[in-house]
Amino acid sequence: MNKRLNKRKIVNDPVYGFISIPNDFIFDLIEHPFFQRLRHIKQLGLTHLVYPGALHTRFHHALGAMHLMCEAIEVLRQKGHLINEEEAEAVTIAILLHDIGHGPFSHALENSLVDDIKHEDISEFFMYELNNIFQGKIKMALKIFKNTYHKKFLHQLVSSQLDVDRLDYLNRDSFYTGVSEGVIGSERIIKMLNVVNDELVVEAKGIYSIEKFIIARRLMYWQVYLHKTVVSAEFLLINILRRAKFLIGNGVPLFCTPALNEFLKNKYNKNSFLKNNQVLSNFSRLDDYDIYASVKVWCDSPDKTLAMLSKRLIFRNLFRIEFSNTPFDEEKLHSLREKVIKAYDLDSDEAKFFVFTDKATNNIYNLATEKIKILLRNNDVLDISEASDYLDNQSLSKTVVKYFLCYPKDI
Repeated sequence: MNKRLNKRKIVNDPVYGFISIPNDFIFDLIEHPFFQRLRHIKQLGLTHLVYPGALHTRFHHALGAMHLMCEAIEVLRQKGHLINEEEAEAVTIAILLHDIGHGPFSHALENSLVDDIKHEDISEFFMYELNNIFQGKIKMALKIFKNTYHKKFLHQLVSSQLDVDRLDYLNRDSFYTGVSEGVIGSERIIKMLNVVNDELVVEAKGIYSIEKFIIARRLMYWQVYLHKTVVSAEFLLINILRRAKFLIGNGVPLFCTPALNEFLKNKYNKNSFLKNNQVLSNFSRLDDYDIYASVKVWCDSPDKTLAMLSKRLIFRNLFRIEFSNTPFDEEKLHSLREKVIKAYDLDSDEAKFFVFTDKATNNIYNLATEKIKILLRNNDVLDISEASDYLDNQSLSKTVVKYFLCYPKDI
């Protein structure tokens, strides 16, 4: 079979149906081990412990976002906006690789395995490495990703408060969790996209779809992403890795996969990735399977704290979680920790892994960053908070903060 034709694959996506790989080079990027790693990283981390169907991966999401980007490019071209073939390929690559820097269990472990570095930074490091491997072919994609390319609306399609990343993950996460509140009219929103003065806008006919998009995002955060049991599970996993890191740091021999061992025994930050290319190479071999395999073995660890925490995750014996609008009283924490110390025969430092408090924050629309602009019929452009009869500045910009307290159910 002709080599070129063989790369023009069609993927059967459960959300959109058949989607096409745009060209040979994008197929080569998808086939690269850096990208294939995303098959082994779940999109929603531990959310499957609440919604059993939520087992889709970052790989699924990246392909879905690529498909929506191709549709958005076609819509904008039909409306007379010049996007040449090189730019179309570059912005498609930028969205395809936008999440390539995610680590195992995504946001839950973003600051457990590495320090002071976000997944967006690691995505950029991967893109630079791929640019070297493919001899400069994604140079423009990097500019769009970093927002240094002169057509700013292309970056907005990749990263903004109304980007194709969000359009895909809301619909996809709704599909796999079964939470219908997250379903949005992504096709209609894309059809209503336009560009005015190098800014991405939505035509007035699409304002109701945008209102639904904003509300759906808020509902999905509290019902899925920040669901109380999901939060409990994620912080349990964070504490498991903190304990493992503590033990390794104190010279205690501990089984873990080679890739995970690198990040438990070393303290890597953004500077580490910049100075040592081997750090990125090690990160590229790290996925959900490293964590699960290690935690399963830790269930039989000689360290009682690590073993108890690991068993709770593997057998889904999660912590009870309470939410409050105000911080929890230190006296309550102390009382619960005293009960844990007595019940499990632990010391005060070990008890902190079983009783802890933190906070969850949800801000669906940030008025300080790039806004969602509505193009009115008279060609005026207004922020959604001014154009909408339903949403205003106060309701849109409100940051909801909920404090939570976790502790074992049996104390």
